[in-house]
Amino acid sequence: MLADKKLSMTRAVGVEKKRLRNKSVQTLCKTRITQAEGLIFSGEMEAAQKAVAAATLALDKAAEKGILHPNNTARRKSRLVKKLNAALAAASAAAPPAKKSRAKRAKSSATS
Repeated sequence: MLADKKLSMTRAVGVEKKRLRNKSVQTLCKTRITQAEGLIFSGEMEAAQKAVAAATLALDKAAEKGILHPNNTARRKSRLVKKLNAALAAASAAAPPAKKSRAKRAKSSATS
């Protein structure tokens, strides 16, 4: 520490404690976002939706505590949900349409 006065030394100690406390919350947010993105890109949509919800919760808590700016939180959540929605749309478009049952056709031909 470069502080030379008693008050500035006390302030420097408090700032360092806050920095360390905030760092763990920021790291948690980054980890949750990375996990969610990994699940999205791997195609595990069920798990990805849960991970996105967890990341959103972590970001909201960080914004509530004043660790992240609310606009920063909103931007990160928006980008994450946009990726999830794009992956969900791609997954539903890639899935072949369900085949119609043949039972109905067989039943109608048997009666005629």
